[in-house]
Amino acid sequence: QVQLVESGGGLVQPGGSLRLSCAASGSISSINAMNWFRQAPGKEREFVATISRSGINRYYADSVKGRFTISIDNAKNTVYLQMNSLKPEDTAVYYCAAGPSILVRIPGSMTSWGQGTQVTVSS
Repeated sequence: QVQLVESGGGLVQPGGSLRLSCAASGSISSINAMNWFRQAPGKEREFVATISRSGINRYYADSVKGRFTISIDNAKNTVYLQMNSLKPEDTAVYYCAAGPSILVRIPGSMTSWGQGTQVTVSS
């Protein structure tokens, strides 16, 4: 069993930056990939970014490519999502999730989820 706890959300103006953190505990060795998803009101949960446990491989949704950066610190069992040039359409609850592979980016295939952290981009 893996437990995930997100932090770092908040209110930011358009063009601003935020860094989200996701601390993992429990059966860390079972994790092959860590992911960020987001869900806006009235919309389905969507993939944002994924990173392999080694940190070597990373993939992003087209909507955030070039603006968001996912990283991992294995010494701290923590995954980060640096979000720059934020837009109002980035407003959502952001979730981290443990997954079986960086090639698997479907919410239903994730094995553990955090509770989510709200990100609001507004002037």
